[in-house]
Amino acid sequence: MPLLPRLSAVFALAFTMLTPCAALADPAAIYLVRHGEKEAAGQDPALTTQGRQRAQNIAVMLHKAGIAHIFSTPTTRTRQTAQPLAERNGLKVALYDPRTPQALVAKVKGLHGPVLVVGHSNTLSELVRLFGGQPGAEIADNEYDRVYQLTPGANGGVGTVVFTSLPETGAAP
Repeated sequence: MPLLPRLSAVFALAFTMLTPCAALADPAAIYLVRHGEKEAAGQDPALTTQGRQRAQNIAVMLHKAGIAHIFSTPTTRTRQTAQPLAERNGLKVALYDPRTPQALVAKVKGLHGPVLVVGHSNTLSELVRLFGGQPGAEIADNEYDRVYQLTPGANGGVGTVVFTSLPETGAAP
C-alpha cells in the first residue's frame, strides 16, 4: 500500500478516536448566580422591582461573555432572573431539577461555550463544589449579589472567581 493512502487511513482513524473526546470537553466557563430578590408572599413568588433590576444588571454584566447555554430551576424567580440575558443573547432557558444537581453537572460538562446557571441560596454552593470550584461561605438568605465564574484550568483544576452584581447586598467570601 502506498504511503499517502496509508497516512490518510491513520489520520482518519486518529480523528475518529479523538472526536468523542472533544465532545466531552468542559464548557469555556460556567457562571452561577442566585435568583434576584423575590416577593415575600406566595408559593412561587416573582421577583421584586429590585430583583428585576438585578436580573437586568446580570444580563448587562454577562452579555459579552458569550453565554451559549442558560439553565434555571423551574421557579418563577429563577426563570425571571435568567430571562433578560436569554433575550439579549437569543437563547432559550433550559430547566433543571435542583434536587438532582449531578444530572445538571453531567449535562453542562458535555457542552461547549460559556454557561449560565441560575439557582437558589441553598443549592448554589453544592453546584459550585460539584463543578470543581470553591464556593466560599454559604449564601445568606438576604444575599443576592454573588456571581461565580468557574473556568477549567490546564491541570484539570477549576478556577473560581466571585463577582458582585449590583446593587451589593452581602459580603463576598
